[in-house]
Order: sequence, then C-alpha cells, then structure tokens
Amino acid sequence: MKVLVVKTSSLGDVFHTLPAVEDAWQQVPGIEIHWLVEEAFADIPAWHPAVTQVIPVAWRRWRKNLFSHSNRAEMKAFRRQLKSEQYDVVLDAQGLIKSALFTRMARGPRYGLSKDSCREPLAALAYQFPQTIAKGQHAIPRVRQLFARVLGYEVPATLSYGVDRGRWQRPAVAGDYWLFLHGTTWITKLWPQAYWTELAQRVTQAGKQVLLPWGNDEEKQRAERIAEQVDGARVLPKMGLNELNAYLAYAQAIVGVDTGLSHVVAALEVPSVAIYGATDATLTGVLGPQVEVIKSELPCAPCLSKKCLLNEPGDIQPPCYREISPQRVFDYLQSVIAASE
Repeated sequence: MKVLVVKTSSLGDVFHTLPAVEDAWQQVPGIEIHWLVEEAFADIPAWHPAVTQVIPVAWRRWRKNLFSHSNRAEMKAFRRQLKSEQYDVVLDAQGLIKSALFTRMARGPRYGLSKDSCREPLAALAYQFPQTIAKGQHAIPRVRQLFARVLGYEVPATLSYGVDRGRWQRPAVAGDYWLFLHGTTWITKLWPQAYWTELAQRVTQAGKQVLLPWGNDEEKQRAERIAEQVDGARVLPKMGLNELNAYLAYAQAIVGVDTGLSHVVAALEVPSVAIYGATDATLTGVLGPQVEVIKSELPCAPCLSKKCLLNEPGDIQPPCYREISPQRVFDYLQSVIAASE
C-alpha cells in the first residue's frame, strides 16, 4: 500500500505525526509512505523507515511573492511531481485549507478530518472520505486515531516515534552529560537563568557535564553567562538540527522548555523534562514515553500571554516558573536514570 501523508508544518506538528507513522508501519504489512512537508523540515520524515520519499513544499517562501517567475516555476514543478504518483490513500493529517489544497492536487482517494474535527472546516470539502475524530485531545492521539481509522487497525497501546537514535554517531564528549534547551520564543516561556545556573551546578557536582546549545545571539549570551558560573558547563558551537541531534540522542538527560526542540527530544526517547508555565501542554505540548512535563500550578497558568501581568517592578521572569525549582527537576531526572540502571 502506497500512502501520501500531507503534514507540512510546524516543527512540533511534524513530530506529532511520527507516532502515527510508526503505528501504520507496525500494523500494515508492506506500507510505503511518501510525506509532503515544508522544505525547512524535509529532513525529519526520513528519520522513519516507513517513509521512502519526502516531497518538500516551499509554501512559506512562495507566498511572499506568488507571482515571481522563479516561484511560479517551482510551483509548477512541485505540482508535476505530486501528480506523478498514483496513491492508494492520500491522507491530510493537518486539516488546514492549504494542506487540503495540496491533498486535492494528488492522485488517489482523499482522506482527512471532517468539518467538525479540523481546525479550518472548509478544508473538509477537499476530502472524499472525511473522518470525525474527537477534539479536546492531544494532537498525537488524534493523529494516531485518524491513521488507524483510515488504514483499518486499532491504535496500539504503546507510544513510539520509531526513530532509531543509532542513525547519529555519538559526539566527542567524554562521559555522561546533560543538555539544557534553555531558548524559546516568548519571554514568558523562559525558565529563570538563575534556575538554569543552579541546576547546572547540581548536575556538575554529581559528576556530569552540562552542554548548552544556542540558536541566536540572545541564547548564546545566556549560555555563556551560565557557563561562566559553572565549572563543567560548556557552550556548544552553533549547529544545524541534524548535528545537534547527535548531542540530543546520546545525552543522559535533557531539560527544556516549551520549544520545538523539546518535541525532537520526545521523538528520540531520551529521559527529559519539559517545563511549562505560561503555555498549555494539554493539546500540543511535548508528549513521549521518556519525557515528563512539569507545569505551573498557579491559578493563572497557562495564561497564553507573552507578557506576565503578575510581575512586580524589576522582575524579568514570570512567577509561574518559580515553583518549578531546579531541585525538583534534578531529583526527578536522577530517579529516572537510577531506575534505568
């Protein structure tokens, strides 16, 4: 059976689909999956052995200038490639108008979420076989249910992303290390720098190294400030996702916040903690067999706001993270590591 999966973006959404692909790989003999995805994330679907072809789409780039000659030529080539295959199933796992349009271009019976189930109800008009999947669930079980309904099997009890960490070579780091994903987009999603420093001190005092990646100047400066205060903490050079994955895959433990990279960690099934305060992990948060989400218990959390209204003058970080102490994070991960030894 040849299946085209349409799930273009974002980084977290792409990772949310991997468990459904793993289910199908295990439950449908001989299945072959092609995956249509935004060009920025084109490396990720191929991490799963069921995905034999990745079809990049550059919609984010094209839409900035739909009438440029080069973009129109690329769009024409994309459509030609999409129509070159006959599929047994064309499955839109995103439920947006843009993904529905891509689904409509492909050759094969079209499946997707019903108008009562998808984020943009008009998308359901593109499907010949719309499926009703209950809302109010996390995205991962919803996508798993959609795949199971369309491909004819029961959702397995266990959750796995099907990603083999062995595809990356261990980096040249002697001994065990923890890795901190300290960067994210909103200031209200940042764990206090003082907490990262305290946690790094606890980890290094336990005889482990701490590695600090970064993706922009602000994150680099934060990493350098932490490393300056902690012997055994090291700032990594700037690197792309595949290079960073080698460090993620072989970490003894990882601590992160609400950021796309935390979804990568969940897929790699490394013992980890994801810290949530201002944002909500219920529907699209990090989910995996080895990740623990620690959430704020303040009545106002999650506020989903980029600015904390409870901050007092001079405060930099929102109070919802203050109750998630470094000691709490350290003790949890130490217990997981001890149980696995």
